[in-house]
Amino acid sequence: MACALASTTLSAPAWAQASDSDDTALMNLIAQASERVMLADTVARYKWAKKESITDPVREKALLASVARQAPNYGVEPQLAQTFFRDQIEANKVVQQGLIDGWRVAPPPPGPVPDLASSTRPQYDRLTVTLLTGLARVESVRRADDCSTRLSRSLRAWKELRTVDTLHAQALNRAFEHLCAGGVGAVG
Repeated sequence: MACALASTTLSAPAWAQASDSDDTALMNLIAQASERVMLADTVARYKWAKKESITDPVREKALLASVARQAPNYGVEPQLAQTFFRDQIEANKVVQQGLIDGWRVAPPPPGPVPDLASSTRPQYDRLTVTLLTGLARVESVRRADDCSTRLSRSLRAWKELRTVDTLHAQALNRAFEHLCAGGVGAVG
């Protein structure tokens, strides 16, 4: 059986193998962005408890400057990195705003206020590196004529696989709004 599978894989056309690899890289990038979107729940809880604004222009500016500096080390253009991470920031705001709006009606479950500095921020830092790496790996998808179709298909598949709720699904769409070359994101 293993030999049959190996010969099937080896006999597949090169374009099909590249496409499968590209789509795997795209799904990996979606998984990483999804993990980042989920961290917004913790940030929202912190901001709710501390009565802080969802928008943090100083932190946002620092992140965008940082990814622009780091991007060339990963083979990513600085402008692309900034655009992509601006979308990640906005996606997180979608979740934070949605949760906080809901908590105005029914407060969040009781529990301690999260410690962003020691717990959540290091997770964001780790994801910044993996997202930059992933962004470099989807360059061929980004430039493909069918990028928005492939992105939409992959986002739908991820949401079904992970049973993503409506709020986080909207945020995930926002996270990929400008992924495709020419600033075109997912179409659905």
